[in-house]
Amino acid sequence: MSKAIETFDLSYTQNRELSWLNFNSRVLDQAADPDVPLMERFRFLSIFTSNLDEFFMVRVGSLFDVSIMDPKAIDNKSGMTPIQQLDSIYDAVLPLIRKRDALYKDLMKRLAKRDIVDLNDIKVSDDEKSYIRRYFKDFIRPLLSPQIIDPTHPFPHLKNKTLYIAALLKDKKNYLLGLVAVPDSMPSVIQMPETPGHYIRPESIIEHYIKKVFPIYTIEEHAIVSVTRNADITFDEEKFDEDNPDFLSTLSKLLRKRDRLQPVRLEMQGNAPKILGILADRLKLTRKQCYTSYAPLLLSYAYDLKDLKPIYYYPARTPDYPDYLRKDISMWKQVEQRDVLLFYPYHSMDPFLALLKEAARDPEVVSIQITIYRLAKNSAVIKYLMEAAENGKDVTALIELRARFDEQNNIDWAKVLEDSGCRIIYGVDEYKCHSKLCLITKRTGHGQLRFITQIGTGNYNEKTAAQYTDFCLMTANPAIAEDAVAFFQNMLIGNTNGNYHTLLVAPNRMKSELIRLIDREIAKGEEGRIIIKANSVTERDLIDKLAEASSAGVKIDLIIRGICCLVAGIPGKTENITVTSIVGRFLEHSRIYAFGKAEEAEIYISSADLMTRNQTRRVEVGCPVLSEEIRRWIVSYLQMILLDNDRAQRMKPDGTYESVVNDAEKINVQSYYLTHPIELTSSTVPAKGFREKLKSFLGMKRA
Repeated sequence: MSKAIETFDLSYTQNRELSWLNFNSRVLDQAADPDVPLMERFRFLSIFTSNLDEFFMVRVGSLFDVSIMDPKAIDNKSGMTPIQQLDSIYDAVLPLIRKRDALYKDLMKRLAKRDIVDLNDIKVSDDEKSYIRRYFKDFIRPLLSPQIIDPTHPFPHLKNKTLYIAALLKDKKNYLLGLVAVPDSMPSVIQMPETPGHYIRPESIIEHYIKKVFPIYTIEEHAIVSVTRNADITFDEEKFDEDNPDFLSTLSKLLRKRDRLQPVRLEMQGNAPKILGILADRLKLTRKQCYTSYAPLLLSYAYDLKDLKPIYYYPARTPDYPDYLRKDISMWKQVEQRDVLLFYPYHSMDPFLALLKEAARDPEVVSIQITIYRLAKNSAVIKYLMEAAENGKDVTALIELRARFDEQNNIDWAKVLEDSGCRIIYGVDEYKCHSKLCLITKRTGHGQLRFITQIGTGNYNEKTAAQYTDFCLMTANPAIAEDAVAFFQNMLIGNTNGNYHTLLVAPNRMKSELIRLIDREIAKGEEGRIIIKANSVTERDLIDKLAEASSAGVKIDLIIRGICCLVAGIPGKTENITVTSIVGRFLEHSRIYAFGKAEEAEIYISSADLMTRNQTRRVEVGCPVLSEEIRRWIVSYLQMILLDNDRAQRMKPDGTYESVVNDAEKINVQSYYLTHPIELTSSTVPAKGFREKLKSFLGMKRA
């Protein structure tokens, strides 16, 4: 039974949504950093914008649902009602939009000096005018479907995050609203053929020629607009009737509803106050829910600009094939000899793919079982699973169809795998399966079964493996394999309450085991030590347990990229806790739990964050690191993160963050692993220049 709000101590916690907005502000800081290449700064603006879009679709959308269903519900970290949270969110977003606008203007000026130019912002040459005019005539205008709104033309449905050009039209007697959508088939950006650095966005072209779109009217105002809708379809609560028992087809129908749900935000690029008022009234949005912007409403085109000089980007790199692995030796044999850790994106995903490929073709391999949450568009994982099934292996794929915004992709892959002969299951009723687990089983010539288990902190996705920091552990440890066998058997029968001896599995055992491990450190008092690296911290019981540990003198470092509802540094409550966030070139995605001082630390890698959904509403897996050399290396990695004084920001007692600034030698942990080999040997101390610093750190009381 959940506690009453009066029983929660709110002095060391903060609201989840406001904490997330603070995180997205740290993303925006990267766009202002002069040490980041110019086009990468532009891409950070794009990431900030797409993050904010999803935040409104999901988090703001779900808060609107709660405000209707349970308006008196109280957030157990801030004490706010849903409406109070929404008001705080809308107020907090406005200065972020202004900050983005200022950064966008500054970046456009800097890029223009290097002949990378949005033609909407400058005087266009005659040749470029001619090209744009022909492009509009030949490729854009035939696709347009303009509409006016009057008694015979009802207000249309505005699709979620689609760009529209809105125009206030005047005929002889009346004012009308005109709308024309930017066609979905249009490219996000059109580059000039003779000068690729010069480009224009299709919405800018349509807005420029809006008089040609509505030729019989006078144009009083015009602007680019976009509506954000609630996209928080709660699949778990959907009931399947007798006429539609198939989960896959039901989910496909639900996805089509996403574009039609309640509006939660109106955005406008430009200055058209009358249009803003009309649209806000039609969409039943308050003025607080409407934002005007100088920057484009969609910035994903930052990734679509081609043929620009490499100097404007991070240096190109190819992930390393670990030097402690051999390409000419069976991956199965190498994993049997020693546990193998891959550290993405510094390491290539190829060794794991080589293991899958080998398993697909090895006549002694009898089965492959795997959980799938998000996959790349062109997935080599799928290729080898299909090959294995076609070669007579028993292939079972637990595909989570409810992976938000990847639902359609997973539906498509499920059909492909099923057609190739794989057994497909769609997660467990009421629980998303977010775990990253693969079990390969081989029957030897003597009839004995042997296993290799792979456990990851990130998805089986080649694209994100090149962008996110994640771990992939491959092991032949029989105790881990025994639990993996039990896990897949339990999933096949829908049992989320299975017993496991080695793995931490949510929702049944992970949270209680984490509390037990924290209690163990509490018993040590000032000799206790905890380091946790995760994406987010929201789970109230675990927050309270960490605060209890801090009060007992346990030294705790939380390395949390995003949301952290625990506020560090509150006297008598969390004064022994630090919270560090790193936002940099790569997205920090790995989850590590370390309990105990360096030489004795018990370490787990996991798919789970310290969030309520991960601990209680999802199927997650945490795996102990049993290899001494890997365990020792992970300890050194965590210490390196805590020494970062370049990308790292640290939480202050008011919940905001400040850059870590000191007189020590500059350390950027991501840059370090880009330029130094990852040596999983008995020597894990970084190369000269960091050696003495790390040695000193390991000797500190917190080590």
